[in-house]
Formats: sequence, C-alpha cells, structure tokens
Amino acid sequence: MNGMKGLATLWPLLALIVIFYFLLIRPQKKKEKAVTAMRNALKVGDEIVTIGGICGKVMKVKEETVTISVGADKTKFEIMKWAVSKVVSESETTSSSITDSEPLYEDEEENDIQVKKSLPKRIKKKESEQEIEAETEPEEPANISE
Repeated sequence: MNGMKGLATLWPLLALIVIFYFLLIRPQKKKEKAVTAMRNALKVGDEIVTIGGICGKVMKVKEETVTISVGADKTKFEIMKWAVSKVVSESETTSSSITDSEPLYEDEEENDIQVKKSLPKRIKKKESEQEIEAETEPEEPANISE
C-alpha cells in the first residue's frame, strides 16, 4: 500500500515533465535545427539580416564566418555565422525555380492579368500658374529718403 501512495504522488510530476517536453523542449530543438541548417546553407549572393539588424549581401562564406557587403558603397563586414538572423532572398541560382511560362498566381491564367510597371510622372506647370508667378514678382522698394 505504501508503494502505491508513493507512485500516485509521482504521477502528476511525471505528467508535468512529459507536457514540458512536448510543449517547450521539443519545439525549441526543432527550431534550433532549422536555424542551424539555414546558416549552414548560406551561399554567395544571398541577402541576409543579422541579429543586429544589418542587411547585406553575402560575398564570402567560411566555416565560422560570413563576409557581407552593406550599403551603396559596398562596405564589407566579416560576421560570425551565428549572427545571421534570417535569409531575406536567396541567390539567383537557387531561386530560379519559377519560369516565365508559369503563372505567378492561380487566377492569372483565367483572367489574363498583365502587370504594368508604374513610373513616376513629371508634373507640368500650367500656363496660368506661370503667368501668375511672372506678375507677382517682387518690385524694388521706392527710395523715400529724398
């Protein structure tokens, strides 16, 4: 009888450990494996974001470090692989799975949608505005001290 009471008091503790394993530990390990695989799959040309928020393009990949170029002047940084937060876009060699003949959207075949690029338009002044500006030019002040 004493052995049954001891075992009965351990069941809630064992159930709690099992629940923690399936709800916390296992998903964390799965996420960690995915992040490690993403960091090991980095290639030259990938655009990444670091844990510090720096966005750049991968220039060179080594065992423990990654060299990225940042900004318009192509400043190069060498960072550790663990500092890569996410891959924004992969290089063209890996992301060329979609061809021009395949529709991008499901409705595109049915509706024959054509995407147009919009360019900024120049605003032209109206002739009346130009005339008003010419009429309201400031005049030279009269010399009152005579």
